[in-house]
Amino acid sequence: MASIDDFQALDIRAGTITASKDFPEAVKPAYQLWIDFGEALGQKKSSAQLTDLYTKEELIGKQVLAVVNFPDRQIAGFRSEVLVLGLYSENGVVLIQPDKQIYNGSKLG
Repeated sequence: MASIDDFQALDIRAGTITASKDFPEAVKPAYQLWIDFGEALGQKKSSAQLTDLYTKEELIGKQVLAVVNFPDRQIAGFRSEVLVLGLYSENGVVLIQPDKQIYNGSKLG
């Protein structure tokens, strides 16, 4: 079982997707995302397997939650700096999003 300390070690923040493009080099279908986390963290990149339920155009402007304190991962020549959070469904990954607009960089707590 995970402890509360394990959960508190995660730095989960809100950010807004500012750019999205196809990622044909990825083994599994994915997009390359650029996400604005505000003044504290700036813009970060992520590879996200969201192609089943989202077009790259409709992702622009969406606020998402992401883990921002995992080590970077190199994915097919692309450096993914954060892990965008989503839930697996039978139709694909569904983004976890705040239901109201909040400041980019706001921390889950």
